[in-house]
Amino acid sequence: MSDVLDEGPFFHGTKADLQVGGLLTAGFRSNYRPEIVMNHVYFTAQVAGAGLAAELAAGDAEPRVYEVEPTGDFEDDPNVTDKKLPGNPTRSYRSNAPIRVVREVLDWPRLTPEALQTWRDRLAVIEREGGEIVN
Repeated sequence: MSDVLDEGPFFHGTKADLQVGGLLTAGFRSNYRPEIVMNHVYFTAQVAGAGLAAELAAGDAEPRVYEVEPTGDFEDDPNVTDKKLPGNPTRSYRSNAPIRVVREVLDWPRLTPEALQTWRDRLAVIEREGGEIVN
């Protein structure tokens, strides 16, 4: 993991109200499946991808997107890289080192209610078929 995978900037989508300068660390519950404790922190270099993650996260809080910076090594997210998509077109990454919150992004692209429902329907099918979306 010593080669630079991506220069960023990087983003994290969630429904949590995070503080600038705060650290996101592994060991907390998944944004999508709260029964799963995460071994990594996930992020992307695509603000729209972080927005999608924020909108799909469990809970009723307002979705939020944050610019973040890794504090240590990171790797391609194996949940999408080569497993579901060739290469890493989503520019999705994970780290077991903390990521620091740089700022909240206020102008990220929001999904229409119809598009959001389509994504939720897709994820429900994946879960029913035994697939995993754990991030």
